[in-house]
Amino acid sequence: MIFPRYELPALYLLAGIQLSLTMSLIKTFNAPQRNNHQNISTLLDNLLRGYDNSIRPDFGGPPAVVEVDIMVRSMGPISEVDMTYSMDCYFRQSWVDRRLAFPGDDKDTLALSISMLARIWKPDTYFYNGKQSYLHTITTPNKFVRLYQDGRVLYSSRLTIKAGCPMNLEDFPMDIQRCPLKFGSFGYTSRDVIYRWNRHRQVAIAEDMKLSQFDLIATPAANHTDTVISSDSKSGVRSVTITITEYSMLLVSFHLQRHMGNFLIQVYGPCVLLVVLSWVSFWLNREATADRVSLGITTVLTMTFLGLEARTDLPKVPYPTALDFFVFLSFAFIFATIIQFAIVHYFTKYGSGECYFSSDLSSDSSSEEEDWKPLNTTTDVRHQSDVQEIEDFSCTTSTANNGRSYQNGEHHFIEVIPLSACSIPIPATRRTSPPWCNLSCMGKPQEQKTYKPATVNVVSDQRLSFQGQKQRRKKKKRTPRFNSVSKIDRASRVVFPLLFVTINLFYWYSYLSRTERIHQLNVA
Repeated sequence: MIFPRYELPALYLLAGIQLSLTMSLIKTFNAPQRNNHQNISTLLDNLLRGYDNSIRPDFGGPPAVVEVDIMVRSMGPISEVDMTYSMDCYFRQSWVDRRLAFPGDDKDTLALSISMLARIWKPDTYFYNGKQSYLHTITTPNKFVRLYQDGRVLYSSRLTIKAGCPMNLEDFPMDIQRCPLKFGSFGYTSRDVIYRWNRHRQVAIAEDMKLSQFDLIATPAANHTDTVISSDSKSGVRSVTITITEYSMLLVSFHLQRHMGNFLIQVYGPCVLLVVLSWVSFWLNREATADRVSLGITTVLTMTFLGLEARTDLPKVPYPTALDFFVFLSFAFIFATIIQFAIVHYFTKYGSGECYFSSDLSSDSSSEEEDWKPLNTTTDVRHQSDVQEIEDFSCTTSTANNGRSYQNGEHHFIEVIPLSACSIPIPATRRTSPPWCNLSCMGKPQEQKTYKPATVNVVSDQRLSFQGQKQRRKKKKRTPRFNSVSKIDRASRVVFPLLFVTINLFYWYSYLSRTERIHQLNVA
């Protein structure tokens, strides 16, 4: 755009006025900020002029009071082997130093740089039972300082504290541990510095804090005084000077209740199942020696491994824990099943499951004669050759029955028929019995017996009726003998489960009631 020549001076004048107004506004806005910076810097210089950071506040007067509060962000790990615990927290200390008071409103607060900490006095707080505590320094040292109008100084820092926790593991894993945190002044006595908990908040716990193995159920805090007694004896003088020095100290105790779910799954459940598995031997035959012994040895070895594995994460304490009692109880029941089988096996009369027949064969033959004698009839045949021929015929009749007498293990009784009932050729010479006729019921060769001349009775109605009675009597004698179920096994099927359940009820009631009493004590 082209302006006429006479309008150029006016435009230059307007541009100059606008520039001057802008510069004046910038100066107007920057003047208070520059003045504030200068005022604060001047204020701090005036406060620190002649300030000696090696002398506590109110030196020579009443002791300086340091108020403390803790904000716990997280806890863990908690080690039973080392008996230590760790936690991440904001550790806040507050005290009044009247040398740093400045004029102004009561709500005036100065947020200072951490470099100011090196120029002012601060308490020499340390942790009595601390082990590897440190200050977080990423990305910068995590601490700040605030100065209030009345001279109160707030010093906050983020710390990770690893402290010792003396644990009593008698009730493990149903225990409640009290992990203390003790802190106070390292060099100042109670005449110079006194520590107190903040009245508005003492120990705060983050809402999102969770522990894997424990529940934080209480955090009681208290003020303590640590007393140190020292004696001093001068050379050449028999008198001993005893000096008592008191140090102010604060104490907070973290009460941790252990979770039992992991131990129920990994220890208690398998132990109960192994004990129940060992009871299976009570239902096995008393002759099954290999099965019952192998079952007992397997459960004993598994129980031993399980008990050793349960103590890997525990220190070698000189006393048994509740878990040790339960493992020992389960091991004792499994071992008792092996002892029980040894007693049962001692009273076993026969071997490993064979069937046994009566070996008194002569008694059978004699009983036969006794059974036949009452039934005398009128006709007697006294020729020994006839008796032998009838014996041969009877043996032939028995073998024609497909050998059921020897294959099925049952004695087949032979019916003796008279000579008048059938025509049997009687040779002149005596024949010997076939070899297969000389077998006993066990399938073994039997010595050939020569029957003395006996009376062969004629078949009659009385003899046919008596045959059934004789067969039942002979069958009863030839029944195989098995070992009966042991009375000890029958009693053990009831006694062992009842005793195990009773001891378990007493065990759980005892330890859980103790834990409940401790919990009620802590809440009260």
